[in-house]
Amino acid sequence: MAEHTAPVPPLRLAPAAPATGAAPAEPLWRDLLGGRLRRLRREREETLTETAGRAGISPQYLSEIERGLKEPSSEMIAAVAGALGTSLLDLTSAVAGELAAAPQRRSAAARPVASAYALAA
Repeated sequence: MAEHTAPVPPLRLAPAAPATGAAPAEPLWRDLLGGRLRRLRREREETLTETAGRAGISPQYLSEIERGLKEPSSEMIAAVAGALGTSLLDLTSAVAGELAAAPQRRSAAARPVASAYALAA
């Protein structure tokens, strides 16, 4: 008898293409954090193994963080930041700055609606 197995869904769904003229999707924190960590590691010309060893995590886990596949705890972020010679404050401030500078898609609920004020008058 043949076994029937359901297809395994992807770890992350590919982002849908924005409609023409639509603002791009807001980037995820984990993607920006991972990119920043990878840039810092590469600036130091270190391997995943070297940085992960100092942070006390596996190279595989660090790779997943850098690729935005894992959402690390604040303790893990602090450990990797320390291993890269930066502080948690400097790292999170830099990532927050990138997030603030990224194109934003605002929901309709977040947009001010002038007509609502007209109706109230």
